[in-house]
Amino acid sequence: MLPILPPMATPDPAARAARPAGRPRDSRLDEAILTATQELLEEAGYPGLTMEAVARRAGTTKPAIRRRWPSRQHLVIAALADMMGTAPTPDTGCTHCDLIEGIDTLSRAFGGSLGRRTLPALMAELADDPELDRVFTETIFRPRRTTTEAALRRGIERGDIRPDADIDLLLDMLGATTYHRVLFGHLPVTESLAHDVVMTVMGGAATPAWREHYQRRHAPAKPRRRPLRTG
Repeated sequence: MLPILPPMATPDPAARAARPAGRPRDSRLDEAILTATQELLEEAGYPGLTMEAVARRAGTTKPAIRRRWPSRQHLVIAALADMMGTAPTPDTGCTHCDLIEGIDTLSRAFGGSLGRRTLPALMAELADDPELDRVFTETIFRPRRTTTEAALRRGIERGDIRPDADIDLLLDMLGATTYHRVLFGHLPVTESLAHDVVMTVMGGAATPAWREHYQRRHAPAKPRRRPLRTG
């Protein structure tokens, strides 16, 4: 006769849900991988970047990278987004200051050799890969545009920007100069480019009240006339 076994305990669903699934992700390794990618893009450019080289520089393995980013292209997009930050256009209470800082993050990320050796080749691949294009749009393009649009709308609420201004056109104009210079390389991305672009845009979109306020606070003071010495 077989022994009577005690009934098996029914697993607690709540306990099962609370149990972590797999090893938690190491944010320090994420940072090391992104930093290694940025350094190698600066040194070798996008065509010369390999997952093996990134793994060696970051002190990890290629499978560890692929668990985080499925392809080299996804990794590069993440590295570029990390350089620019998740909210590139701040809210300081100053419309033109916010816009300058937002555009300057683009200039700092793409203005050097990294941008020139990375962005054109990456853009070419986006054209043939709709899924990769979606990742770029959602990771880099849309967050930048959203925060800059918010800055423009705050400017309208403050009375700095005309309420009838074409927001989409202004957004395109603010970012276009940097992208154009990086893609074609005909002119450098200078330290003053963000300021020059924003002030040019504000020259057409700003209200008379902003112009008067800006001139009063930022116009250079007239030099004092010193009396001529005689004798």
